[in-house]
Amino acid sequence: MTMYRSLINLAGGAALALGLVSAASAADYEYNLQSFLPAQATIPADIIDVWADKVEAASGNRIKINRFPSMQLGGKPPQLIDQVLDGAIDMTWNVVGYTPGRFPSTEVFELPFIVNDARAASAAFWTMMKEHMENTEFKSVKVLGTWVHGPGMIHTSKPVVTPSDLGGMKIRGGSRQVNALLNQLGATPVGMPVPAVPEALSKGVIDGTTIPWEVTRALKVPELVQNHTEFTGPMLYTITFVLVMNKDKFNDLPADLQKVLDDNSGLNFSVFAGGTQSDADGPSRQLAVDRGNNIITLDAAQSAVWAKAAAPVYDTWLAEMKDRGIDGQALIDQAKALMAAYK
Repeated sequence: MTMYRSLINLAGGAALALGLVSAASAADYEYNLQSFLPAQATIPADIIDVWADKVEAASGNRIKINRFPSMQLGGKPPQLIDQVLDGAIDMTWNVVGYTPGRFPSTEVFELPFIVNDARAASAAFWTMMKEHMENTEFKSVKVLGTWVHGPGMIHTSKPVVTPSDLGGMKIRGGSRQVNALLNQLGATPVGMPVPAVPEALSKGVIDGTTIPWEVTRALKVPELVQNHTEFTGPMLYTITFVLVMNKDKFNDLPADLQKVLDDNSGLNFSVFAGGTQSDADGPSRQLAVDRGNNIITLDAAQSAVWAKAAAPVYDTWLAEMKDRGIDGQALIDQAKALMAAYK
C-alpha cells in the first residue's frame, strides 16, 4: 500500500465517521474528486460542480462524483496528479505547473504575453492536447478538460508600474514559467500553491503574488495588499489547468457511461471552464474597487515595455524544449494560429 493510498484511506475513514460520504449509494459507479481550493471558489463551485452535476444527470445517476475541496482527503496540491495515477483518488482538477517539468508542452500557453482570450486559449489547449500530448505527456491519465484562466496580474504591497519596480520584491509565482518571468523582470520568485498565499502575504513572507482577479476573492487578497497591476492587450501570463481521471477507472466503465463522460467533457467543457474563470474576474475586481484599493491599469505602450523585458523568457524556453526533443517554435506557432482562428 503506497503512502498516498494510506493517506487517503485514513482521511476517507474520518469522512465516513463525519457522515461526509454515504454508507450506501444508489450509483453503480462512485468516484472521489479532490481539489485544493475551498468549495466556494470559482472552479469548485461554478465549474466542477456544474460539470459533475451534468455527468450524474446524464448518466441517469448511475455515476456519482463525490467532491472534496480544500484537500479534505489529505495530501498537498502538488500531489494531486500522483494521487490520481496511484488510484488513491479517482479524479482531480489541478494546476499543471504544480508538477513542473512533467507536462512541458502545456507551458506554451504560460509564456508571457501570448494569450489574449481565455476561451480561445482553452480551445487551443484542448486541440493541441489531443494532437500532441494525449498519448505522450498525459498517456497515463484520462484527460477530461484543459483550460486557462483570465489575465494574470500582480498584487503587491507597494505600487508596481514598471518592471524595475519589482526589483528586490519577493513575488509568488504559480508555475515554472511564471517564476521564470518574474526572475527575468527582476523580482525574486517564490513558488507556492495558491492556498498558501494569504498566510504568506499576512506574515510578510512575500511582497506580492501573481494571480488573476477571479481567485482574489476566495483568498481575500484585496484585504492583504492594496496595489494591483493589470495590463492592456495580451495577458502578462496565464496558468494551465487540467481535469483528469484515473485511466483504469475510466476504462472499466461500460461504453455508454464512457460516452456520458466524453460528451460532457472535451472541447466545449474546456471553453466553458476557461470562460467561466475569466468572467469571474469582473466581480472580484469590483471588490478591490469598493475597498478603495490602488488599481494600476497599464496602457498599451506601458504594457509593451513589459513585453519587451519579458522576451528573453521565450529564448530560454525554446532552448529547454529543444533539449527535450520538442519543437517549441512549432507549438508557439500552432497555439497562436488556433487562438487567432477561434470564434
